[in-house]
Amino acid sequence: MSLGSGQLAEIFASAGATGSVHAREIGVVDGPEVSLNPDGPVVLASVFKVPFAVAYSREVSAGRLEETDRTTVTSRYRVGGLGTAGCADDVEMSWRDLAKFMMTMSDNAATDVLFHRIGQAAVDAVLDDLNLKHTRIVGCGEDMDVQMAADLGVDPGTGPDVEAMLGAATPEQIWSMGILDPARTPSSTPRDIVTLLDAIWTDTAGSPEVCERVRSMMAQQIWRHRMATGFDGNIVVAGKTGTLPAIRNEVGVVTYPDDRQYAVAVFTKADTLANPQPAIDASIGKAARLAVDLLRGD
Repeated sequence: MSLGSGQLAEIFASAGATGSVHAREIGVVDGPEVSLNPDGPVVLASVFKVPFAVAYSREVSAGRLEETDRTTVTSRYRVGGLGTAGCADDVEMSWRDLAKFMMTMSDNAATDVLFHRIGQAAVDAVLDDLNLKHTRIVGCGEDMDVQMAADLGVDPGTGPDVEAMLGAATPEQIWSMGILDPARTPSSTPRDIVTLLDAIWTDTAGSPEVCERVRSMMAQQIWRHRMATGFDGNIVVAGKTGTLPAIRNEVGVVTYPDDRQYAVAVFTKADTLANPQPAIDASIGKAARLAVDLLRGD
């Protein structure tokens, strides 16, 4: 049994969920790890935007994409939610601002526009270069919406309205959707994601400039209701959430005042489709704090 696995399982069970966790200190080779199901497949949800961000940053640093150039987010991407995805009108933005919206507020429209610019091959290169052999990412949020529409028997040609689709679906239909099955949606393992985070924080996911660009965006994430709840104000959490029906995730790096840093990946699946579920959100912070405490020997 891995260090802390029993305690971690209890945290999630008491919140009405099952969970998977992996954590280790940044840059420490063959050091202690804290885990619960670290090698089991998990649904990434918007956590897939982390390798997207690395791919984007590589394109910018290689000169293949000018980050100050501007593009337009059209009605094609207007799927609801925060940022450009929820705007009533077309939005013109620079690529770097779209990337920032993707990572800081999880703007789905910004993500899809960016993905369609950099392409699948750029994302695949990140996964291949870092040997993330258990991570599978095909397409972007738009593809997931089309898949959801097909699963729920909705004509995707009408422009999928995610909230309307889910609101009209039965619980049985929602539970059977492909976006909740790691075999049919962007997926990974907690260990792979921690490997990715470690590479970003040790400048091995790309040049120092590439990695710093991603670290900066993750440090500005606006969502503070999950992992950050486990840590005091003098401890910095740079993260990325992921959310789907019954799925609540967050991955990130926790930096202490003594400059020691810890990569933590937490993935959860709720027992019910109730929303919101603040106890599960809080369990992510509790699990992350326990993992880091165990790594620090606290």
